Amino acid sequence: MGDVNPIRTLGDYSKPSHEGYRNTIELPVGNNVVPLRSDTICNWLERLSAGSITTWEDLINRFLAQFFPPGRTAKLCNDILMFQQHQGQSLSEAWTRLKDLLQKVPRHGIDLWLQVQIFYDHVNPVTRQTIDQSVGERLRDRNAKESWALLKGLVLYDNESWNDPKDFAKPVKEISLPQDVSSTSDCCLIELENQV
Repeated sequence: MGDVNPIRTLGDYSKPSHEGYRNTIELPVGNNVVPLRSDTICNWLERLSAGSITTWEDLINRFLAQFFPPGRTAKLCNDILMFQQHQGQSLSEAWTRLKDLLQKVPRHGIDLWLQVQIFYDHVNPVTRQTIDQSVGERLRDRNAKESWALLKGLVLYDNESWNDPKDFAKPVKEISLPQDVSSTSDCCLIELENQV
């Protein structure tokens, strides 16, 4: 009976592996990532010597070694882990950039909770505060799937001014009462608001 969790060497970690990943290649659609072109894959397959691949696992391992070598994968994973929202970048732009980084390496192995954590921790303070206010509490007080869904929803309603605190405090010149408002307290409140 073999050990369920054998000790792995550094060399073992540098070998491409498909364990835990689906046996399909999904090309991203509708984003800024340039996927592997099918003609590139076909050319590579044609260059393989006949009979050199006998199992699906052989094909997967050779494909990953060719197009996603460990050094490239490590660099792309580092780019994900070091993600930062750029100066002047909106919530939507930052979100799209993180998702593009994630899609560049299909076997990044970064759990969903950590993806949310990376994004949330590395946006600017104004964006983070806006996210928290939009969800009604701190985002990190929610579970990973719920947080991911909330972020996706916020991106749909992204506002460019989230990144510029000056845009939050735009002056209001005057608030006028509708003709049918006769309440004294309403009049006083509007007059106070006009003074502010």
